[in-house]
Amino acid sequence: MPRVLGIDHLVLRVSDFGRSRDFYEYVLKFLGFRLLDEYPGMAGWTNGKTRLWIGQADDEGSKRPYRLGDIGFHHYAFELESRAAVDALERHLKKKDIEIVDPAGEYYDDYYAVFFLDPDGMKFEGMKYGEIKRKRAAKRSAKSRKKAKRKRSAK
Repeated sequence: MPRVLGIDHLVLRVSDFGRSRDFYEYVLKFLGFRLLDEYPGMAGWTNGKTRLWIGQADDEGSKRPYRLGDIGFHHYAFELESRAAVDALERHLKKKDIEIVDPAGEYYDDYYAVFFLDPDGMKFEGMKYGEIKRKRAAKRSAKSRKKAKRKRSAK
């Protein structure tokens, strides 16, 4: 049976390609993505594993603005390496006055995130899950190793 290895790419339609291209270049470059390719009215970025593409909406699609809550895209979360990286992303967003809808903070147990909007109001998130639990486990493991070492040296 086939198994999904990951999500290869996401394609978003935008109302103003030039404005959105500038936004995504600014945010994605900071997150380690590079421009993969660009065509008239379409651009894609990659970090070597994930690709995110934007394309100009057609005339019919441009008639009604995006509304969070409609059927379809709700938000996309970028998993970051640390809580500090989430904070750095928030500072980066603020430099360009990008709308932050939920500031960096703890949203669930050991789930730290910042939520922001693209120029069309589509929601994105930079997040880190499990950092505190991982650090606690590492401390317990280090204590256990020290204890075992003391027992061996006492023999």
